[in-house]
Amino acid sequence: MAKELTYTEAFEQLQDIVQKMENADISVDELSDNIKKATHLIKICKDKLTKTEAELNETIAELNE
Repeated sequence: MAKELTYTEAFEQLQDIVQKMENADISVDELSDNIKKATHLIKICKDKLTKTEAELNETIAELNE
């Protein structure tokens, strides 16, 4: 079973993909795979941010009780 990426790991991989695309360091053959990987990484980051936001809101609500 693969280790779940942390937010930081996913974000760094996403930055690497974007940098390769911006610098044209990626072949057309790799582009499709990298776009799929970037989409997956964005979902990981979004899910982790959403979960963290919910936890923070819950903590704030508990503090305000």
